[in-house]
Amino acid sequence: MAWSLIHAGWMHILLALINAHDWTMCYVTTFSTEIFSLLNSIIYFHKAIQELQRAHDGLPFASFLYSIIGAIGTMLVAIFLSTADKWKPLFHRYVRMGLSEYAAAISIIVFIGMPHVGELRTLEQQTLQISTTTKPTSPDRSVFFVKFWELEVKWIFAAVVPGLIITILFFFDHEVSSIICTIDRYGTKKPGGFAWDVVLLGCTTAICGILGIPPANGLLPQAPLHSESLLHTEREGIVSIVDGEEMTEFREVSRVYEQRWSAFLHAGAILLFINPSLQHVLGLTPTSVLAGLFMFMGEQSLAVNPILYRFFNLLTPQSDLPPLPENLKNYWPIHTYTVSQIVVTVIIFIVTLTQGAPAFPVIIIALVPVRLLLMNRIWSKDALRLVDAWACRDGTPEDGEDVIAKREKASAGDAPSRGADESAAPV
Repeated sequence: MAWSLIHAGWMHILLALINAHDWTMCYVTTFSTEIFSLLNSIIYFHKAIQELQRAHDGLPFASFLYSIIGAIGTMLVAIFLSTADKWKPLFHRYVRMGLSEYAAAISIIVFIGMPHVGELRTLEQQTLQISTTTKPTSPDRSVFFVKFWELEVKWIFAAVVPGLIITILFFFDHEVSSIICTIDRYGTKKPGGFAWDVVLLGCTTAICGILGIPPANGLLPQAPLHSESLLHTEREGIVSIVDGEEMTEFREVSRVYEQRWSAFLHAGAILLFINPSLQHVLGLTPTSVLAGLFMFMGEQSLAVNPILYRFFNLLTPQSDLPPLPENLKNYWPIHTYTVSQIVVTVIIFIVTLTQGAPAFPVIIIALVPVRLLLMNRIWSKDALRLVDAWACRDGTPEDGEDVIAKREKASAGDAPSRGADESAAPV
């Protein structure tokens, strides 16, 4: 594993040096990003169920019932506080902002303390496993780093294959997550630092391999939850000229408060809690709270996924659906497109539960050529233009085909005149 992550590290750096983002992600559409986002939501919910299953197997029935209450309570309180921005005129604006931005943290703290109140103290709780020393937890290791140089040369080269799979997963995971966090609805102005972020990810992956710990990029390096917490409303002036006079019209737009402080503080807190004395604080956290956090993150990711709203449309009578463009007669192409996304997501999730789980990034990447080469033969251009678009640039693949067709038609129309001119020219 150490060499697999070391290989993944230099592969990440290589991808950044050749600026792989520009010539790989330019072919990705929201068809793939929405599936990837939905897959992450399902994985979050599945992780929550696994934590509750462990509680069921290891706790008395009364404690297990409270674990369910603690998990659902953590999720619901976090969801409720995340809407604090809409409580106006209740509380001061900064109070509402603090409640919404730190909704998950507040909910976690509340439900960490809940089991220590009243009769709940008598219930047995499963808490996070922690280390109380600065030594490796494995009895087979006396130092923190792995002696990777002692491995046979043939196995060093063999580790390139899993390293490549890890690189594909992490690169696509990071790129898609970055795209999801900087979509148009967030109004971000600064471009994402894709190359530098991939370099950093490669370095941390290699370090994790040397230390013999799982790579740091566990599930999502970024999440829409972060962008949502940084979303704020500001007034924007639009200058227009009416009857020769310059007029300024103000409107409210939503933008993300772009900064690096929150990510830096997150990383700093993780570094601090490596200390055994602070790990004791983590040890007070019931696993039910962790399950609730997973459920909250899954809900927040799902809430901004267009698949969810198209699924609601699928359950809505045709007469109550919003009108379609004139070139589309009914919603059936949209419904079948949505169902295909859900089916593909479920298939990929099932693969992640099998021994073939390491191959699931390859399946996700294979969706890109499937979308560009196959799906336009199943769905009409008008339907695809409505539900899908390029993930990193304006327009849709269908718009590109139309532009090419128009250019070819124009060049074909000019050909005869050029031929006539050439025949009339003196030799």
